[in-house]
Amino acid sequence: MKILLVLGCIMMVLAVALGAFGAHALKKRLSADMMSIFQTGIQYHIAHGLGLVLLGAVAGNLVHSSLIVTAGWVMLAGILLFSGSLYALSLSGVKKLGAITPIGGVAFLASWVLVIVAVVQG
Repeated sequence: MKILLVLGCIMMVLAVALGAFGAHALKKRLSADMMSIFQTGIQYHIAHGLGLVLLGAVAGNLVHSSLIVTAGWVMLAGILLFSGSLYALSLSGVKKLGAITPIGGVAFLASWVLVIVAVVQG
């Protein structure tokens, strides 16, 4: 579906911009540990931004495209919660923000399970 493709592209623009920001502006400002956390956020952001692009490209080819669209929205939530919490944690140092990260991880898992179901069903 077009919306997933557009959202995926937007997520990729943001991932590249944030990755460049981290590599250039934050490298000297963050500790090695906080930089590693930020980079983990970028890694998952890129992987799942590409996932959204993929879902947008294949959604129209599957009988159960509504499951793919749902998976896309869940994946977007995963990016916002997982990567977003890691960005916020690394920039603020507030460790409690790390409690949000697993919720985003579960959203990633759920989105891929939905993709599996949609592919198996049609």
